[in-house]
Amino acid sequence: ELASFNTFFTFKITPDNRFYKNPDGSPNTGDGMAFFLALYSSHVLSSGDGGGLIGLFNDSNKYNATGDAQVVAVEFDTYPNSEWDKTNQHVGIDVNSISSVAYTDTSTRASGKNNLTSNIMMTATINYDNRTKLLAVDLDIDGSWYHVNRTVDFTTSLPEKVAVGFSAATGKSAELHRISSWSFHSTLEEKATPPSTKFLVLKILVPILAVSICATVGVLVWMWQKRRRNARQHEALNDSESDEQHGQEADFERGVAGPRRFHYRELAAATGDFNDANRLGRGGFGSVYQGSLQSDGGDKLVAVKKFSSEKSSQGRKEFEAEVKIISRLRHRNLVQLLGWCDSTKGLLLVYELVPEGSLDKHIHNNPRQLTWSERYKIIMGLGSALSYLHRDWDQCVVHGDIKPSNIMLDSSYNTKLGDFGLARLVDHESGPQVTKLVQGTVGYIDPEFVNTLQRSTQSDVYSFGIVILEIVSGRQPVDRLDPSFALLKWVSSLYSQGKTIEAADERLRGDEAGDRQMERALVVGLWCAQTDPRERPSVAEAMHVLQTEDARLPSLPMQMYKLSAATPSVVSTGESGPASSRSYSPGVRSSVTTGTIPSSGSFVN
Repeated sequence: ELASFNTFFTFKITPDNRFYKNPDGSPNTGDGMAFFLALYSSHVLSSGDGGGLIGLFNDSNKYNATGDAQVVAVEFDTYPNSEWDKTNQHVGIDVNSISSVAYTDTSTRASGKNNLTSNIMMTATINYDNRTKLLAVDLDIDGSWYHVNRTVDFTTSLPEKVAVGFSAATGKSAELHRISSWSFHSTLEEKATPPSTKFLVLKILVPILAVSICATVGVLVWMWQKRRRNARQHEALNDSESDEQHGQEADFERGVAGPRRFHYRELAAATGDFNDANRLGRGGFGSVYQGSLQSDGGDKLVAVKKFSSEKSSQGRKEFEAEVKIISRLRHRNLVQLLGWCDSTKGLLLVYELVPEGSLDKHIHNNPRQLTWSERYKIIMGLGSALSYLHRDWDQCVVHGDIKPSNIMLDSSYNTKLGDFGLARLVDHESGPQVTKLVQGTVGYIDPEFVNTLQRSTQSDVYSFGIVILEIVSGRQPVDRLDPSFALLKWVSSLYSQGKTIEAADERLRGDEAGDRQMERALVVGLWCAQTDPRERPSVAEAMHVLQTEDARLPSLPMQMYKLSAATPSVVSTGESGPASSRSYSPGVRSSVTTGTIPSSGSFVN
């Protein structure tokens, strides 16, 4: 069976100028590093694999590796080998060949931006979906995003069982390759090792002997159970489904207040047995369906969130966190949880159906444009919800995944914040929580959290700032068509030039009062998204500046983020495959789980 996986790692490539230098005295670089999947027992580095082959191939198989030598890799290439490289520095996908089947150019030093060998910490996320067979790569170099993807069938491109790891190599030039953190998660459990042959005879004979002894007893038990089953058939229809409950459910239920338990059969009937025609959306957690439940006042439309069974361990954690936290919250700007179902057939949550759907669709995919007054109302509603979570409830709640796809809108375009799967409870007096997991969405996740693994309310403040910038500008934090574009840096650059209002959606501009309000919102968004959490406001402070025109705007550093005001040009992605949701893209959650694990492959430093 083919497994899906996601991996997340931070790394740095440092040129070593003790060896070969360019004519201008700068260090030359070479040759790069790669994350690979291969049959570990046969993929041992040798002296012939160095230089541009990055430890993955040799001269005899560099264009067509077969058999046990098959390898799929994501290369971070720092030296142009004209024989097979189409560009200078790049991120490429290699499938049994050193010549990348898809790549994106990262040779941007000439334009003043950092590249692979700028000696800074970089973050890479690689995901493989076993359904679509799409291998997708995202790389963050100091806030500049690069993306490349390709459809790769691992069943034909790799041996049946593979190890994962890293390789790197140098040639005439030299550089240091350092991996600072690494997490890897696969959806399939490791299968048990087959039993040794010396027990096979016993395992065959014992069941045969047991059958002869138990056959008569089994027939009698079957007849007794059949009679009893018939007698209890009517009672079973109204039973509490205790045969479907998880063992830990009693303890779990004691932590839930307000929402009711639903039977699985009720929700299956309400959604047409989870018919695709009723599907409202799909994410990393599973799918959301529209349903209709009978109540005293007639039929009630609901949204049923069904967690993916293949991610049961992580899914259950998110399910329990969401139920226990949101069931105790009461606020006009939070989605209302109506109930849940904890069954061996599935974990499900039942929410009120918010008629206008999620905010991201209205900003980016709706012919009807949101007016500025509607957008301002949405921002204030989101701020009100976060202020309640952070300071106005008994405990502090860190949401952990603030983004437009988790912000619902009712018929009057009031904000309804939902999806508390990554939320955590924190005492008001305690400091940041330390976690082993990096969870969130690229473009919205706080970089300080990625670097320190410390989750706090300031992580939500950062995401709040990014969402404000997105609502005002109408642009996403990262652009799939232009991987080098970063919304935060673009707005910051305009701010430093005194042209902040030019970041606002041009369709909204023209009204003097509205322009002043949009400019104020953009500055507050930058204020919330500062790299140093200590410089960020609380949500309450940000709200005060947003809604009080006489409030003094913060004075922000003019060079918070190094980027020219011009929107970056599109970076070629080579022969990339069809467009697809990225692992951290808006609307699709992806989590790096299980912490750092040892490599089964090769490390070369």
